[in-house]
Amino acid sequence: MIAKLTGEVIDVRVSQIVVNVHDVGYLVSVSSGTGYELGETVSIHTYLAVRENALDLYGFKVRDELTMFEHLIKLPKIGPKTAMQILSQTTLETLRKSVRSNDPVYLSKMSGIGKKSAEKIVMGLKDILDETDLTGHEAAPNQVDADVIDALISLGYSQRDALQAVQKIPSDVVDTNARIKHALKYVAE
Repeated sequence: MIAKLTGEVIDVRVSQIVVNVHDVGYLVSVSSGTGYELGETVSIHTYLAVRENALDLYGFKVRDELTMFEHLIKLPKIGPKTAMQILSQTTLETLRKSVRSNDPVYLSKMSGIGKKSAEKIVMGLKDILDETDLTGHEAAPNQVDADVIDALISLGYSQRDALQAVQKIPSDVVDTNARIKHALKYVAE
């Protein structure tokens, strides 16, 4: 089993990198938007998915992401590619907060995740995660924030950028339209 790779990034693709470790190039699937650069020396935690016709390597900058990935793939009908898609579109804190508050609204807004799947993910993770895994500091999006996220996505912003912008909005701004205006300022930065 390959648990960790340390080496130089020699190729960067949309959701994959090639890491050169002692003249062996490992193709590793990574979260899109993680920002690897050519020539960068990386140390990434990995998960080796063994299938009948393939060995796929998934990489994570931090151990917590790997742990969440492993929790996700334990759920019915969630494979490594879907788990990686989920982690590419959200932060660990938001995912934990959604589970803790039993709120699948944000997850159902993700590309490829429907309402029923989001509910199953939240319920499944609630059963898997213990109290130490449910700590986090970010608030889960409420319905108003979900509407703001929807508005930003419809304007062409990514799910991750929309979430990060919503998290920067001052808590005293409660009107949906005002929250959208504030969020637009933050995504434009």
